[in-house]
Amino acid sequence: MEVKSTYKYARISPFKVREVTREIQGLPVSAALDLLAFTPKKAAFLIGKTLKSAIANAENNANLKPDGLVVKEATVGEGPTLKRIMARARGSASRILKRTSHIRIVLSDEIAIETRETRKAKQKAEKKAAKKEDAGEAIRGAATAPGQKSAKPERSTKAKKQSK
Repeated sequence: MEVKSTYKYARISPFKVREVTREIQGLPVSAALDLLAFTPKKAAFLIGKTLKSAIANAENNANLKPDGLVVKEATVGEGPTLKRIMARARGSASRILKRTSHIRIVLSDEIAIETRETRKAKQKAEKKAAKKEDAGEAIRGAATAPGQKSAKPERSTKAKKQSK
């Protein structure tokens, strides 16, 4: 079962929050809370608040135990931007954009969630397979039949005369 929690209009740029949410995706709830407790960023505090709210929702609304929960999804959307002005030289003004974000965390009690480590191992295996495939194609491309001409294009007579 999935349980979600949303923190809307958080006064922080989504770019800064996404940096922290990437770290907790796929982790068990206890590990995610530990990681957020020792991350020295404002975003970690806001995400921790949202995560605790999601855990409370799971316990009270869905009757789930927090021990078996995993962070299935942690996304950050862009909220409305507050436009302000700052006085500049010669009576002009420049715009200041104060960005807001919507933090959404989805918890799941399903165990088969892809963690960061398994995702990295999967990517390494895919890279190795791609390298082997590329090497195999290069060997096959180099070994042409004896009766075939090479794949080099012939130079025209004009190009030969100009090069001399």
